[in-house]
Amino acid sequence: MLETHPFGSFVPPKARYLMLGSFTTKEAFDTKKKDFYVWFYSNGRNQFWPILESIYKTPLKTRLAMKQLFSKLDMALADIIYQCERRKNSNLDINLTNIVYAYDDITSILETNTLVTIFFTSRNVEDKFRRVFKGLISRYPNIGLVTLPSPSPRFTMKLTDKIKRYQELLPSLPKT
Repeated sequence: MLETHPFGSFVPPKARYLMLGSFTTKEAFDTKKKDFYVWFYSNGRNQFWPILESIYKTPLKTRLAMKQLFSKLDMALADIIYQCERRKNSNLDINLTNIVYAYDDITSILETNTLVTIFFTSRNVEDKFRRVFKGLISRYPNIGLVTLPSPSPRFTMKLTDKIKRYQELLPSLPKT
């Protein structure tokens, strides 16, 4: 079954950073949870939001809280895949097939914002971006490209080490 990304992208005004993942989890299509908790990478096992909770010392249990954090960080959030099918009803990137990339959406984010850094949620996302979006890399050579450790529990780095690495690489919250 072909799935179309249910969230599109989140772009706060004057975004300076972009966080890019691959594709949202199958749980994002659960209409009972969709408006409350489930947003990018929220499947209960993915460590993305727990990592950010630890770094930024804030609970991220609702979509509103997640959006507020990304707004404070001046960070857009998007996935490189717009549509795909899943083999084995799996969230694993290796099981995503018949991929349509979110080229127009990502191009629009780069054209309408002054980005300084693009963060990738895994080496796999970075590799696909470099291959599929290489024209954008050429058009925007001053944007830094930074790869974070995968928040997937399948990536064997200890959670504490992931938190440390994310904290080293991600921007700090602005002082209020």
